[in-house]
Amino acid sequence: MHANTLFTLVSALALTVSAAPVAEAEVAAPVDKRAGACSSYTIINTRGTGEPQGQSLGFTTINRRLTAEVPGGKIYNTVYFADFSQNSALGTADIINKISSTLRTNPNECFILQGYSQGAAATVNAMQHITGPNFDAVKGAFLIGNPNHKAGLACNVDINGGTTTRNVNGLSVFLGSIPQNWVSKTLDVCAFGDGVCDTTHGVGINAVHLTYPSSTSSQRLGVEFAKKQLGA
Repeated sequence: MHANTLFTLVSALALTVSAAPVAEAEVAAPVDKRAGACSSYTIINTRGTGEPQGQSLGFTTINRRLTAEVPGGKIYNTVYFADFSQNSALGTADIINKISSTLRTNPNECFILQGYSQGAAATVNAMQHITGPNFDAVKGAFLIGNPNHKAGLACNVDINGGTTTRNVNGLSVFLGSIPQNWVSKTLDVCAFGDGVCDTTHGVGINAVHLTYPSSTSSQRLGVEFAKKQLGA
């Protein structure tokens, strides 16, 4: 598969998305913020195979809404090749280093991790190396189309927040999966039939794997999950 295959297909899909706007979240009361809310946070965004350096199409709508609704947010786009070799080690290292370097200058910073496809694998691989205060600083991880999706984890949901992909495996689960101590602060979204994260009902990078950028339900899940984890 050519290195730009996923990006080309996702881009084409994004251009054909229905013009129907994403439903606006209900306006919450401007008081009674939960204790421990994050006043400053960084979203670490890790793109999928073939997407150019920058923010993944899987999260652009989520992050536009999130940073508009929750003050203090910044977006960091993980630096790595994201090429067809599927070697995401540089991405994993960059995620780890970004958290450590940020906390050295701002020890109260919060983080939300995001990963699409190969970017989800890079994020999962980083989790086992994020410990102590760094682990505490990461408030949530939101993954889509994760090849390291492991059957049976409580964090597994389908694209509608349901359980149709709770008990399926991704195509690279044998290389590692979400550590148990991360399950409670992770949402691992796998669309039914996505052959990357659901090998029971799909095969490889198929049309379903490319639906996340155009899915209003996936975007809703991403915004609601991050707001909850940030204490907003």
